[in-house]
Amino acid sequence: MPVTLGLNHVNLNVADVARADRFYREAFGLIVRFGEGDMLFLGTPGGHDIITLVRAQPGQPIGDGDVSHFGFRAAPGEFDAMIEQVVRAGAKLLRRGEHGPGEPFAYFTDPDGYTIELGT
Repeated sequence: MPVTLGLNHVNLNVADVARADRFYREAFGLIVRFGEGDMLFLGTPGGHDIITLVRAQPGQPIGDGDVSHFGFRAAPGEFDAMIEQVVRAGAKLLRRGEHGPGEPFAYFTDPDGYTIELGT
């Protein structure tokens, strides 16, 4: 049976591409893969994941209208430092806890209202 190579990308409608770009770079260390102006493609250094930031057109939803949440994984031993970094970048910490023993999580909202989960 054919299988995928994993999640390719998440597309986010945003109010301000430059602001969203700054947030995701500062919060998660993403880099621009390609694009400019009203559409940027960001990813983790060395990874194959993509977040596409697109300036929303009039009437298009922004925030969690169609996306429940998406997540990032913190490097081993960096979970608490990552939470501080994400908040400094402009996110609002919604809650944190454990899904199970040794499986911590934290939920944030980004400047456009998308919910982001951080795990290990």
